[in-house]
Amino acid sequence: MIEIMPESTGPMLAVKASKRLSEDDYAKVWIPALQEKIEKYGKGNCLLYMDENFEGWELKAMWEDTKFGIAHRNDFNKLAVVGGPSWVEWGTKIASLLMSCEVKTYEADQLAEALQWAAQQD
Repeated sequence: MIEIMPESTGPMLAVKASKRLSEDDYAKVWIPALQEKIEKYGKGNCLLYMDENFEGWELKAMWEDTKFGIAHRNDFNKLAVVGGPSWVEWGTKIASLLMSCEVKTYEADQLAEALQWAAQQD
């Protein structure tokens, strides 16, 4: 499940992921919200916060994430990934090679710091 966090302001979209992310989470929530930020601001900043109940992605959700990320790899200034299991940090480092933006990972207890970084407009 993905929900847009109230800290989302300006070009920054912050989302909280809980349990298992589905294709519907991407199609109905995350991708439309990202597209709106990109259309309105030209480039967006994104923060993905995985709470303590986060279990991972369904295969179709992972595919949607990959397709969108590759198609829009030049449409982001910053990407912050917060929390999640240890393998997420490894996957984020690999994905950052495909992105043209600055990518940072944070521990779950660093959410406030991550939000502050992602909200900064350089």
